[in-house]
Amino acid sequence: MCAINYNPADMIIETPSGTIHIEGPVKSTDIENLQMDEELKNFRPPVKQKKALMQIADSSDGMLYIIRYENTIVGYVSFHGTDPYSRWSKHPKILELGAIELSFHWRKFKLAKKLLKVAFENPVMEDFIILTLEFSWHWDLENTRLDLWNYQKMLTNVFGSVGLIKMSTNDPDILEHPANVLMVRIGKNVSGEDIKEFDSLRFLDEGIFAKN
Repeated sequence: MCAINYNPADMIIETPSGTIHIEGPVKSTDIENLQMDEELKNFRPPVKQKKALMQIADSSDGMLYIIRYENTIVGYVSFHGTDPYSRWSKHPKILELGAIELSFHWRKFKLAKKLLKVAFENPVMEDFIILTLEFSWHWDLENTRLDLWNYQKMLTNVFGSVGLIKMSTNDPDILEHPANVLMVRIGKNVSGEDIKEFDSLRFLDEGIFAKN
């Protein structure tokens, strides 16, 4: 995948708990001295997650947007190239929305949609097919007190705010649980040929894939 051109942005929002900044795409040098909120632990412990985010931020096909309160990262969304072992890696115009996470304390201010809005205002998004593979085992059901289906509904609403829609696929990771979902946004500059190729990947013959 070609290197991504960066279009930095900064949105300032006043909340009852203080001023927050939505910034990005950021580099590792922008966040190396920032702390991770201790509630950002859905995927791995905060310290390890920060290291993973720094790697994404500096990769040629990665972008990282953060929500910052003073010197603490309280939320983020990451974009990166697809897993080289996945079916999606066969397509040169796919960019994966890898993770979005927001500290529990800050969720009441509905910042997730604002974070995505800033990210998708970057013109580079129109050059790619953006997909997100949402797996139910990563969902924070305990803090949200939502069941699987209401959590999925909440996610699809948040991602839908920037144009991602649910699409069907025979990807075995998605099929592993009925609540898992594939959501996709096709950029305005993506060619018809690239869209056709993407559609063929959604229902790839797994036997053929295993041989390649």
